[in-house]
Amino acid sequence: MEKFTIHVFSDSYGESGEQVSKCALSQFGFGEYDIVRHSHINSLEKLNQELKILDGAENILVVHTMIHLDHVEVLAQFCRDRHFKNIDLLNPLVAAIEEHTKRAPRRESGIYKKLDEKYFRRIEAIEFAVKYDDGKDARGIHEADLILLGISRTSKTPLSIYLGNKKHIKVINIPLVPEMEIPKDIFKVPKKKIIGLTNSIEVLNKIREERLKTIGFKEGSAYSSMGRIIEEMDYAENIMKRIGCPVVDVSQKAIEETSEIIINIMKENGFKIIY
Repeated sequence: MEKFTIHVFSDSYGESGEQVSKCALSQFGFGEYDIVRHSHINSLEKLNQELKILDGAENILVVHTMIHLDHVEVLAQFCRDRHFKNIDLLNPLVAAIEEHTKRAPRRESGIYKKLDEKYFRRIEAIEFAVKYDDGKDARGIHEADLILLGISRTSKTPLSIYLGNKKHIKVINIPLVPEMEIPKDIFKVPKKKIIGLTNSIEVLNKIREERLKTIGFKEGSAYSSMGRIIEEMDYAENIMKRIGCPVVDVSQKAIEETSEIIINIMKENGFKIIY
């Protein structure tokens, strides 16, 4: 068979139409074909411009994934007039879902791409939080949307993961330990990207003692002592004052509540939250 061409019309990128076409073609073992995408068909004017390319064409198939019915009808009529085969990959399934669920479709183009991008933003943010958790790699400071500072057991890690998963924010958390020097790059980034976390002495004491029991240590360790906690809190307070960042008290707050406080601070500082 002589070489033929499939023309894919889409109000988005045309990836779905091309992939389905290739999947179907693979069943026949054709080596001689072309696939031409006509993407971002978001107006009748744009559609008519693209259809002019097909005038006089021979040996073609037309495939489309357009959701706007007026565009679909113009394309269908164009193909009928020229005896082109026209395959609607999307609307028969949309109609079946509509009939089955009794819900009307939005008829809004590009929704799938938006959902796809949202998914990948979420995955990227979660992976970022894991990669740079607990100051493993200070190079993430410049890539992060948000830097969380705090001593041990101030919810830095769960907040980083939560903000990545729910809000798609790339978070690096840096532990503040008196014996460890804080990364110098902390003082080079805008302070509006930094939020300090603190907790009450009593809550920290209780959490740390429970933590020690979990990992098999005896009670009375310096890690959970009041003196050590106060030392760490004083050190962290001095660091946060030097930076000039806002400080959020996480004591008696659920992760969701603390997250909303952080989000509001970020919004006040001009950060645009994209869900």
